[in-house]
Amino acid sequence: MTKRALITGITGQDGSYLAELLLEKEYEVYGLIRRASAPNFNRLTHVLPRIHILEGDLTDESSLTSALTHSRPDEIYNLAAQSFVATSWQQPTLTGDVTGLGFTRLPQTVRHVAPEARVYQASSSEMFGQVTESPQNEFTRFHPRSPYACAKVYAYHMAVNYRESYGMYVCNGILFNHESPRRGIEFVTRKITDGVARIKLGLSHELQLGAMDSERDWGFAGDYVEAMWMMLQLDTPEDFVIGTGVCHSVQEFVEAAFAEVEMDWRDYVVVDQRFMRPAEVNHLKADASKAANILGWRAKVTFEEMVQMMVATDLQLLQRERL
Repeated sequence: MTKRALITGITGQDGSYLAELLLEKEYEVYGLIRRASAPNFNRLTHVLPRIHILEGDLTDESSLTSALTHSRPDEIYNLAAQSFVATSWQQPTLTGDVTGLGFTRLPQTVRHVAPEARVYQASSSEMFGQVTESPQNEFTRFHPRSPYACAKVYAYHMAVNYRESYGMYVCNGILFNHESPRRGIEFVTRKITDGVARIKLGLSHELQLGAMDSERDWGFAGDYVEAMWMMLQLDTPEDFVIGTGVCHSVQEFVEAAFAEVEMDWRDYVVVDQRFMRPAEVNHLKADASKAANILGWRAKVTFEEMVQMMVATDLQLLQRERL
């Protein structure tokens, strides 16, 4: 019998990779998108004819009821959120409503409409914030340092509460930073690789960035969506930290990206205070040993391979635009 999956946030980076993975596994895939005058399906163009698109919003419980009734999913992946940390400082209430309360509306609706469905919640390493230990695992205390991270902590605990209160299959994937050529241009990694490509092609002469010493555990998004799927295949729901266990600074990312085009980053990078966070998260590094032991999951793409992939793709995109 063909499994059915509903993905919220299907038009995003993770949503597109997850849709590909599930289609390869012969799932019937449904994607929830917000109503917009011009929906952005750029990441899904190659698989769009094989996906059922439903309109809905995490802020509207009635639309979730309709989507669940129509799709009758075996698995639900909640990837939708206001996910840009910088924007969360400018729009903290919206971020809380979509990223925090928005998730709460989902299991509440699932409980009444599709109680047997398994639910995955996209949690974030940003929840650790000002870390108390390194590396961080499933037992590390949360100390969120942005409205986005606070909303994710709320959603995390609501997932646990629905699991413990109603016996629902709800799990959290605490994913550390994961990137790809499909990453939004507003995120620092894609800003770097796009900037490098523009400088290489003579379309720009500098790259403006914020904190260069912040350290992150960066992996490839295509690897991480496989971990999401693995979590929902267990007999009982559990929460997992997902990451590479290797840490790199923003400066190291910059150095690697400029090295791909054989240019010295110091000639082009400008540190601008406008891009500094009000409260910075300085060091995130995953201890994903639980995922390795129970799921058998490990990152396949290295940091260097990921950066190379992103720079090469941005060069190709810009070169095509010039034709």
